[in-house]
Amino acid sequence: MSHPVLLVIAHGSRDPRHAATVHALTERVRAQRPGLRVETGFLEFNAPSVPRVLERLAAEGADEVIALPLLLTRAFHAKTDIPSVLREARARLPRLHIRQADVLGPSPLLNATLGRRLREAGVRPGDLPRTGLVLASAGSTDPEAIAVIAEIARELRHTGWCAVRPAFASAALPRTEDAVRALRAEGVARVAVAPYVIAPGRLPDRIAAGAKAAGADVLADVLGPAPELARLLLDRYDEARVPVGASLSA
Repeated sequence: MSHPVLLVIAHGSRDPRHAATVHALTERVRAQRPGLRVETGFLEFNAPSVPRVLERLAAEGADEVIALPLLLTRAFHAKTDIPSVLREARARLPRLHIRQADVLGPSPLLNATLGRRLREAGVRPGDLPRTGLVLASAGSTDPEAIAVIAEIARELRHTGWCAVRPAFASAALPRTEDAVRALRAEGVARVAVAPYVIAPGRLPDRIAAGAKAAGADVLADVLGPAPELARLLLDRYDEARVPVGASLSA
């Protein structure tokens, strides 16, 4: 094969919307780069599993795979789960060269996807000076991941919003509803909630429920199969494929 296979690794969910969104995103990646083989594997709940995909690729004669975590921050799954799965695969499939790409965030392309979803939900550029934004992520116990979300919120504050607050659906505080209410208490006239998650599921539903309970004016959709997100996957693939300082010839 002239190019390494791109293996997108998603967490998986009992919610069928999760896998459907992941597959829609990988289809968009294929459309953006025809000829690149793109596979999808899940850590749990959905098939095919990551080990099964790697075994099939090895049996078909693939010699190189770039495993790309479909994750927004470097938390437990990126630091522990996925490296463990890939180590075991390397031991069982020594002829298959497997490299792990970096996680997706932070990235201007993720911010652009957030902007797309907020515009689709009805936020206009002229609304920003009187609108507060709640950046609602899934949440993590990893301090690095929490710090990344807080830093993104600070960056977004400089793009025109009157205020930006981070929020978390699990493992960390504040919750979405508390962040919305805090903005109201500060006198913010209009509040928008932007889920900083890729696909629907239990935690995004919790974000939506919190936004509704606190009376948020706007609730954006999850990031989903946006063209900017598909481009970001390809950027991470290219970064893993080409050593630092080298040029990409194809």
